[in-house]
Amino acid sequence: MTVTKRRKREKREVPIAWEALEDAFENNAPEVHSYLQFDTGEVIRIVDGVADPRMHEKIARDDKYLKIDPVSSREQYRWMERFIDSVEDEKELQTKLTVAIDGKGAFRRFKDVLMSYPVQRERWFTFRSERLAACMKAWLTAHDIEAVERPAWRVPSAEEVRAQVEPTKSKRRLTRAQTAEANRLRLKELVDLVPVRELDTALAFMEFLKERRRPPRTRAKGTDDESGDEASDESGDETESESNEDEES
Repeated sequence: MTVTKRRKREKREVPIAWEALEDAFENNAPEVHSYLQFDTGEVIRIVDGVADPRMHEKIARDDKYLKIDPVSSREQYRWMERFIDSVEDEKELQTKLTVAIDGKGAFRRFKDVLMSYPVQRERWFTFRSERLAACMKAWLTAHDIEAVERPAWRVPSAEEVRAQVEPTKSKRRLTRAQTAEANRLRLKELVDLVPVRELDTALAFMEFLKERRRPPRTRAKGTDDESGDEASDESGDETESESNEDEES
């Protein structure tokens, strides 16, 4: 009798985005579908009626994505019950929470009651996060996924940024002569790339540019008027002085 050993599957290393995964496990709305991307560890969320159905089908068939099974409403309801049992030293709050989770809208009313009790509210967040973490780890283990550390975003130092910015600034400070020389060199490079049949056209255009003269500068109208007024004032003064001399003589 031969015994066949079951081959153990290799674990897949995935840089899990924990906050996004936790949100996906908590959100069990029927119209929301979440998928884990193996390469990036990011969570893709698709909402019925919003996303393109064809895109949803494509992602569902892609072996690089794994559908996330959120925690059921019934299980999350049990968490609230267990948390209420842990609030033994505050009977008033315990009573309010017990009444709040009775009937439809239990989750919303439960959170509304805790808004007035900041300490117990923080306790609830920790309580819920611990249970979500346990569910996530169990789900990852069941699918042979090993969570690895995500690559950290590196913020460049001021010296590194300055080293990249300074050359750009120096290029912008080129003098007019340097810019002209750079343009001439660029033109020489372009000449070698011009097709033979276009050389005559390019030469004619360059000759046209060479022969073209800059139009003379025109004096501003205000300047001409002022100079004219000054000239007329001076001629008037001269005429008046001459007439005075004739009268004296």
